[in-house]
Amino acid sequence: MNRDIVAMLRAALTRGFEVLVLTNAMRPMRRFEAPLKALVLEHGDKLTMRVSLDHHTPAVHEAERGPGTWDKAIGGLQWLRDQGFRIAVAGRRLPGESEEEARAGYARLFVSLGLPIDAWASAQIVLFPEMDAGADVPEITEACWGILNVPPSAMMCASSRMVVKRKGAVRPVVVACTLLPYDDQFALGQTLAEASRPVMLNHPHCARFCVLGGASCSG
Repeated sequence: MNRDIVAMLRAALTRGFEVLVLTNAMRPMRRFEAPLKALVLEHGDKLTMRVSLDHHTPAVHEAERGPGTWDKAIGGLQWLRDQGFRIAVAGRRLPGESEEEARAGYARLFVSLGLPIDAWASAQIVLFPEMDAGADVPEITEACWGILNVPPSAMMCASSRMVVKRKGAVRPVVVACTLLPYDDQFALGQTLAEASRPVMLNHPHCARFCVLGGASCSG
């Protein structure tokens, strides 16, 4: 959607950073086919495109994204494959669907489409639980880190920030989480310096997605 996206990607890649692009692989991405081809030729080993595929079945994906979006997303995935991009997928688990069932479904889909994605590798497909801000989730305590054998520094908000300009706002704001861009308690100021402070994990998504769910919007 941002006309400067390719320049932004090149600026990061030429400085030696690895870049993960989150995309739906539909029309906004396809508008940049030529410059993206150039990027993958120059920096293919540093660039990963993660495509949102809301389920391994067309009906569920289109219930979330709208009619006709399945074929467009699959077409975008196949185009990325054909150009030699490193590709990954962000998917969802339905209520009552185990992670093993979901990964098996995606594995069958990837084989049928000839996509070089390992559905059993967490870096190649990230599965998110259903988003329900009203869900009853366990409280996160300091003891959780030892029980789960996960350090607090592993949470994305420990080291990452997102800059958003909300509709009607005069200036952008720095927020702690890509899942909570409109929750004011996760708005950390207008500069990265202001936002360089601890984040309290006091939203249901913190437990359901990140701490207990093990999901990450980063690479």
